[in-house]
Amino acid sequence: MAMEFVHVTNEQRVLFGRGQVTRHLRDEVDRIGARKPLLIASARDSGLVERMTAVLPPVVRIDEVRQHVPIENAERARLVARESGADVLIAVGGGSATGLAKAIALTGGQPIIAVPTTYSGSEGTDMWGLTENGTKTTGIDSAVLPVSVIYDADLAATLPIGLAVASGLNALAHCVDALWAPRADPINQALALEATRALSAALRDIAGDSPDIDGEEAAAGRETAFYGTYLSAVAFASAGSGLHHKICHVLGGTFDMPHAQTHAVVLPYVLALNAPKLPALSGRLAEVLGHRVDDRSGAPHAVQALEALRTDVAAPRSLAALGLRADDIPEAVGRVVAIAPPSNPAPVTSESIDALLRAAWAGTPATELRPSV
Repeated sequence: MAMEFVHVTNEQRVLFGRGQVTRHLRDEVDRIGARKPLLIASARDSGLVERMTAVLPPVVRIDEVRQHVPIENAERARLVARESGADVLIAVGGGSATGLAKAIALTGGQPIIAVPTTYSGSEGTDMWGLTENGTKTTGIDSAVLPVSVIYDADLAATLPIGLAVASGLNALAHCVDALWAPRADPINQALALEATRALSAALRDIAGDSPDIDGEEAAAGRETAFYGTYLSAVAFASAGSGLHHKICHVLGGTFDMPHAQTHAVVLPYVLALNAPKLPALSGRLAEVLGHRVDDRSGAPHAVQALEALRTDVAAPRSLAALGLRADDIPEAVGRVVAIAPPSNPAPVTSESIDALLRAAWAGTPATELRPSV
């Protein structure tokens, strides 16, 4: 079959190494030639930050980190960056810390070094997001792509298992979205499928982790999760934001829903909506999730495989449990329909999104969602 597409790959340095974070961070700051670092990390990562700052030039710190990056937080952080003369931004933590660094770089132009402690994947994309008056706005700008990403499996060792699972499923959502997002192509689909394979195996390891969090097997699972996370982010950055992320941006920005957990809940329902339109691709997804496909009906296999994974790792089950009210659903439906990608495989209507969100709100098994095909 003939291929015709344009693929773009963003340029980054990615450094892996267990126990190597301080050395890698010092080397990257020296490579950039920075002398006035601004370090962004929540207060809960203060112990980690202390070890890092010991090898750096004098550091200005920001610990006012909030999910969905409220515009007022971004403005305060930008002021700190200007007044301190920051020439590099170091983001330590999850997607909220990286997101705040991106908000600063968007207007200030400083390079970002990302040091992830979760599996959010924001470090691998050139997407920024800001929330103002209940609306989360996202955009693409090369200025916000971190120049360096430093992965160290030890940094995720203290991440609670429940949060690790939700964060890993957030990364998996990047994979699924990348299969049929507006700029999906065979290259980012291949990356997304390999990332799915890695993440599904790593999540099962993490969810079944023994108390020996410093053991080699546990560390290998976290390292595999970081590997899958990065591939998922690269695929997502290339393919663009699909319906799943549009839904979650609405739920997060408008209703302040917890980021990773919301992704973990919504994902199987978006898959159930879209998979019937692309059965062959869905069959490939099912196979990397560990579900054997012996016919051409890939859609139900993919949804079943994802639901099996979610059961195995005790994933969050419903939007109601995360705090969304049933009365919020009509507003969410309207906002999602207004921004849904026209290229989504399945038609996006008020009826289909209402059914999807009500199923996700109640925690109805995604295998029971019956979208029109």
